[in-house]
Amino acid sequence: MAEAPRLTESASAVFAVLAEAGSATRPQLASLAGLSKPTVSSAVVELESAGLAAHSGTASSGTGRSAAVYRLGPAAGAVLAVDLGPALTRVRGCALDGTPLAEATGSRSDAVDVVREALGALPAGTPLRTIVVAVGDVTREGTGVRPATAKAGPVFDAVAVALPPGVPVHLENNVNCAALAELHEGAARGRRTFGYLRIGVGIGLGVVIGGQVLRGANGAAGEVARLPYPWDVGREPGREALEEHVGARSLLRRAAEAWPDTDGPCPSTTEQLFALAGQGRAAARAVVGRHAVDVGRLAAAVTAVLDPGLIVLGGSTGADPQLLPGVRAELERLSWPTEVVSSTLGDLGTVVGASRLAVAHGVQTVTEAAHAKD
Repeated sequence: MAEAPRLTESASAVFAVLAEAGSATRPQLASLAGLSKPTVSSAVVELESAGLAAHSGTASSGTGRSAAVYRLGPAAGAVLAVDLGPALTRVRGCALDGTPLAEATGSRSDAVDVVREALGALPAGTPLRTIVVAVGDVTREGTGVRPATAKAGPVFDAVAVALPPGVPVHLENNVNCAALAELHEGAARGRRTFGYLRIGVGIGLGVVIGGQVLRGANGAAGEVARLPYPWDVGREPGREALEEHVGARSLLRRAAEAWPDTDGPCPSTTEQLFALAGQGRAAARAVVGRHAVDVGRLAAAVTAVLDPGLIVLGGSTGADPQLLPGVRAELERLSWPTEVVSSTLGDLGTVVGASRLAVAHGVQTVTEAAHAKD
C-alpha cells in the first residue's frame, strides 16, 4: 500500500470535503470546509502537487465568471468492500468519492477468486487505502480483528490470504452494513432512527439511532437470534432457537409438513415458495402468512425495546412484499404504531453499506496523515 502524503490540516480538511462532494470549485470548497478562500487556494495547490486533487474543467457562475472545478486525483486511491454472504460473495472497489471502479460476484466457496478478480479490475497503479469485509458474525472495532465466533472465521481466513499486505482491514457485521445502506440510499432515507430487520437463512437486526449504527458493548447489538425462544411454562429456551424457528430452513420444513399431495411438488427453495404464494396457491399462501405472523412478533419485540418508528424488512425472505400485510397486522396487534416497509436495495444492501464504510475509512486514512504546518 502506498503511504498517503503528509498534509497540512487545511489540505486534509479540503480533501475530506472534496471526497464527499465528488467535485467542487474553490469557493464551494471554502464554504464546505469553513475555511477562507486564500487558505483553500493554498490547500488545493498542495493537494494537486501530491496528486490528491485534479482540475476537471470549469463552471460558470451567475456573474458570467468561470471557476475551476476540482475532483480527486489519481493518488487519492481506492477502497475495497467484500460481502461474505451465506451463498454469494460480492466485492466492490470504489474511489474515495464513492465512484465504483470494480465489481465481482461469485459463490461463497469461490470467495478468494472473487476478491482477486475485483482487485485485478482496479485501475493499474491505484493505491488501495482500506478494505472492509462484511461477515455474518459479531465483530469488534479495530483493524485486522478476526470474527468473534466460528461462523465466519474460516472463510475470512481464506480471503485474508488474498488481500494485499499492509492495507488496513476492517470487519463489520453484514446486517449493520445493510442498515447503513438503507439509511443513505434505501428505504430509510430521511429517517435518523429505525431498525433494519433481516430475515433469511438467519435473522439479524441493524439498529440506527440518530443516524448512527448502534454496535453495543460487545459489538453484538441487534443479535436477535439470541432472544429467548420458546418462552413458555415447561419449555426451556435454546441458544439461537428463535433463528432456527424463523430462518429459511425451518420455513421450508414447515412448508413440506403442510404441503398437500394435490398441490404438486413441494417447493424446495424459499423463492419457489413465495412465487407459488404470489400465484395464489393456498398451501403456499398459508405458510407465507404464518411466516409473516412470526416476523411480526419479532418486529413487536424490537419495537418494545427500541420504539424505532420504522422497521425496514430485508433478507432473502424478509424483503418480499407479500410479508408486509401480515407483519403490519401482527405488529399493530401487539405494539404501538410503527411503519413497516420492504428494503429497496435487496441483496446488494450489504456491499453498498460496506462500500460506504470503506470510503469513510479510506478518506480517514489519507486525512490522518495531516500534521500541523499551518
